[in-house]
Amino acid sequence: MFKVGKIELQNPLLLAPMEDVTSIAFRKLCKEMGADIVYTEFVNSDGLIRDNKKTHDKLKITNEERPVGIQIYGGSIDPMREAAIIAERENPEIIDINAGCWVKKVANRGAGAGLLKDPPYMQKMVKEVVDAVKLPVTVKTRIGWDDDSIQILEVAKRLEDVGVQALTIHCRTRNQGHNGEPAWHWIPKIKEVVKIPVVVNGGIMTAEDALRAKEVTNADGFMIARGAINHPWIFKEIKEIFEKGFVSSFVDVEERIETALRHLRYELEYKEGKRAIIPFRKYYSGYLKGLYGASKIKQQIMQLDEYKPIEELLQNYKEQLKQHQEIEED
Repeated sequence: MFKVGKIELQNPLLLAPMEDVTSIAFRKLCKEMGADIVYTEFVNSDGLIRDNKKTHDKLKITNEERPVGIQIYGGSIDPMREAAIIAERENPEIIDINAGCWVKKVANRGAGAGLLKDPPYMQKMVKEVVDAVKLPVTVKTRIGWDDDSIQILEVAKRLEDVGVQALTIHCRTRNQGHNGEPAWHWIPKIKEVVKIPVVVNGGIMTAEDALRAKEVTNADGFMIARGAINHPWIFKEIKEIFEKGFVSSFVDVEERIETALRHLRYELEYKEGKRAIIPFRKYYSGYLKGLYGASKIKQQIMQLDEYKPIEELLQNYKEQLKQHQEIEED
């Protein structure tokens, strides 16, 4: 059972915080697809206290997304405490601390997974954040810095001791990044040493992966990251496989195209023109994956920077695919 603050859910599906991905628009889409809890992009504590507009914009949330968590990161205690206070003013359901980001520019400066190098310091930082806010505080971390320094059992106990209400564990080390198989077997061990909810993360790319993770870990929740970027339907599919043991639904061409356009319209609600359309290009590979003639369409769509021409191109492509399918069936 995932019980944090006023949230109480059985086997919840969580959309992971992802830089340049988990915008309001994407969170809104994933919520419609069945995500139970969504998280903002990770927010730089130093940027918040310097009143950087771009950083502050990442704090914005909408009622449609709730429950929603704001994730903050940093390597220094005072900015993290102040950032948590600023984030709390946006009234999310959860303040989450990033102790798992593996990229060099974050981890090598003592933030993200860099905190795993010094568990006592991590504990001190997290305590300061917990004491500074009234909202529940959770932590997302990894099993260790590398294979020779896996201290997740100690870390988990330290964090529970200072009032953290849930842990999300990416079951790889910092050195692995996204490579290699996730070590899901650590989740039951962590659950033995803490009483707070433990969420499994890492390696859940399909509904079948989620079912295996459930069977192996008995986790209190399941956080999906990259598996949602190219296939936001993953949340619906996981819920179905948890209930029935299999996925019966199939995402057809029409649903793919219409979802892509709906997602783009959501982006345009919060960003103007090219500021929405150009970053959105990273999603086309997922929406069009495996479709006949997709590479040509992607080349064409990359040249467009207005919604109407994109809509016309994709709607025409949808009709072409239907005709192609009819020919194939004949």
